[in-house]
Amino acid sequence: MFQKKQQHLINTAQNFIKKELDMDIDSNPIIELENSLIENAKNKYNISSGQINILLGIGGSGPTKRIPAYKFLNFMKMSTKEHDCKFFLATGTNEEEQIILNEILNSEFKERCVSLDKIKIKETLPIIKNCTVAICNDSSFSHLSAALDIPTIVLLSDTPLMYGSYSPNMYPIIPDGEETVTHDTLGKERINPEKIFKIFKEIVT
Repeated sequence: MFQKKQQHLINTAQNFIKKELDMDIDSNPIIELENSLIENAKNKYNISSGQINILLGIGGSGPTKRIPAYKFLNFMKMSTKEHDCKFFLATGTNEEEQIILNEILNSEFKERCVSLDKIKIKETLPIIKNCTVAICNDSSFSHLSAALDIPTIVLLSDTPLMYGSYSPNMYPIIPDGEETVTHDTLGKERINPEKIFKIFKEIVT
């Protein structure tokens, strides 16, 4: 039963990547990019290998999947105390997602942030590929970053655990007080930034 569900998730990721990027991928979704695209993005967005470049996938397909801005801001505060970080904010353009985006852009970390909400998904890929780590809600960007071979911390507040653990590049975090997560867990307020930071440190050190 587990294998059947896992295959369904892989098929979903394959179909999404085919639709958005016109790419055919195998059973372990991997997206390959030309080095020239990666280098062009690095130059265009002033991405330095001397910094830790972090994709923050702050959007989500529904309000119960969108972790509040203050959770990301708490993580950003912890990470910038120990590292020189730059944050790429990936989200959609609907009103609720923009509220989260603007709360982060209006914070003390605004000079460290680059918003990707006006860029087509396909154009974000070389930017994501330049990142050291991704921290994403259960969204298209968690699937894309994992497929780009980027260590991806997936924040699962209201969707089954398998959605954020089918790839070896995924590190799921579930709400405090839960042993697992599924639909109707409604746990976005119980995602713990300290747990995010702990896994982040394990990845970058």
